[in-house]
Amino acid sequence: MKFHFISSTASDAIKAKEEYIKVYKQTDPELADIIIPIGGDGILLKSLHDFNDLNKPFFGINYGSVGFLMNSKSNKNLKELIKNSKSTDLKPLKMIAINEGNNTHESIAYNEVSLMRQSHQASKFQIKINDIKRMNELICDGVLVSTSAGSTAYNLSAHGSILPLDSKLLALTPISAFRPRRWRGALLSEKSIIKISVLNFKDRNVSVTADNIEYRNIKEVTIQSSEDKNCKILFDNNHSIEDKILN
Repeated sequence: MKFHFISSTASDAIKAKEEYIKVYKQTDPELADIIIPIGGDGILLKSLHDFNDLNKPFFGINYGSVGFLMNSKSNKNLKELIKNSKSTDLKPLKMIAINEGNNTHESIAYNEVSLMRQSHQASKFQIKINDIKRMNELICDGVLVSTSAGSTAYNLSAHGSILPLDSKLLALTPISAFRPRRWRGALLSEKSIIKISVLNFKDRNVSVTADNIEYRNIKEVTIQSSEDKNCKILFDNNHSIEDKILN
């Protein structure tokens, strides 16, 4: 079993990476069997963007803070941990955004796609689900669509629902909603096609961000699950996202 190790810039993560390489050797990502991100959820997200086209499974080791999607550090044999781990398939989001100049931008997001106002004024959005208008006007700072894996990230900070990794759901969550004031969002099938239009895009500019890739002055965004960018994340038997949420 061959590994490619990658770490965050945190000193503990860098030191752990060096120690793992001494024991298990470093293999180029193209030739490795498993990609091993070391750090927090952020380094796992970066690894997915950098290496998922190689069709390798990922086994994250937590040297960050909470690390919802990471495995706890362990003194056990890494090969045995991975051999006995369970695999979870994650579908990222495919985003197609159109800006004010009618230019099209496409991107993939493993956590979330978020639209956010660019000025001091609130934004106004219209939301369609599968070509059916579900909200005529949402006035808010922004709105996001999250995968199950990303539901513990920005979505959680925006008071969105936490989704089990195998739920096959997406979270549609407003950010500081003004009207409808009591709307807390919705849970949607991962097969849904979500179209968010900016009603006043010429007067109140809006940006869209797919994970860490941002486009500005957007007037329309279509979001759906990607069918060809699935990734496999491995979890050891001691991993429990529920325990991390409750703690």
